Amino acid sequence: MTSDTTLSGFLSDKPKDLSEAILALAKVGKDLAALISRGALGGELGGAVGENMGGDQQKALDVMADDAFAAELKKTQVKYYASEEQDDVVTLNPDGHLALAIDPLDGSSNIDVNVSIGTIFSIFEAKEGANESFLRPGKEQIAAGYIIFGPQTGIMLTLGDGTAMFILDHKNGEFMLVNPRVNIVPDAIEYAINASNYRHWPTPIRAYIDDMIEGAEGVHKRNFNMRWVASLIAETHRIISRGGIFLYPGDNREGYKRGRLRMVYEGAPVAFVVEQAGGIATDGKDRILDQIPTELHGRTPLVFGSKDKVTRVAAYHDLPETEMSPLFKKRGLFNA
Repeated sequence: MTSDTTLSGFLSDKPKDLSEAILALAKVGKDLAALISRGALGGELGGAVGENMGGDQQKALDVMADDAFAAELKKTQVKYYASEEQDDVVTLNPDGHLALAIDPLDGSSNIDVNVSIGTIFSIFEAKEGANESFLRPGKEQIAAGYIIFGPQTGIMLTLGDGTAMFILDHKNGEFMLVNPRVNIVPDAIEYAINASNYRHWPTPIRAYIDDMIEGAEGVHKRNFNMRWVASLIAETHRIISRGGIFLYPGDNREGYKRGRLRMVYEGAPVAFVVEQAGGIATDGKDRILDQIPTELHGRTPLVFGSKDKVTRVAAYHDLPETEMSPLFKKRGLFNA
């Protein structure tokens, strides 16, 4: 495949029903890209219109995107539609056999400041029950990906055999294949975390970040750069493009014990995309794709990126408390 391959061409030898659902997502994605690119000319897209079930403030564009995706997917074989903007699963096509989970517009709080935002999606074969179709291990996904609205509009897509990247060509209105098999750089010098929450983090996360900050004088023997965009889509796209690690741990604040990212709508699909691109995704210790969510809007800590870094975070959770104390700086596990 080359850069003249369209998304529809890429999907031409894939199951028809699955391809139609993905192309429906892409169609709405193009419409949203045009609307988002108009900014304030398109109306009060970032205006608050309420709260979703998770307690997050909904923006006007959140609701518009949710309505648009549901309307287009109703024409496909998507039976069950689970959205971060909906309280419960919606039945779109009673005769369909697919279950699609979606965060229609991730990062909507960044609309007004022109930061990259996007859509995250996850597709399963539907089960007998609506909730049952989504409360299952992420490794059972048959497709996942995201649409990113930034300087370019792109789609990152996995069907379980690698992760492919497409960019919207505004000249022909098509998503064009630019990389059929994305690979996360195994070693990079960037990490992404909201450092303002340092005092709330569990000890292993603080110890890991302390060692990153020590740079060349610490156990890593090299210097690092911190990045934090506060948009999961932007963070994911950067890490897939040039490596590194993203950390959104649970912490001791009220409502943050399990972090703030949703397993069904964010954790599982991002993990699938990342693993198919050669990375790893965990909750800090255990693989995300092996975990079974217990509720549609349940949250999860999320750590993903280059294998060596994510594996190292998990190893910090096995260190004795004294090994992680800033008073001792032993880190014996890493100085062997």
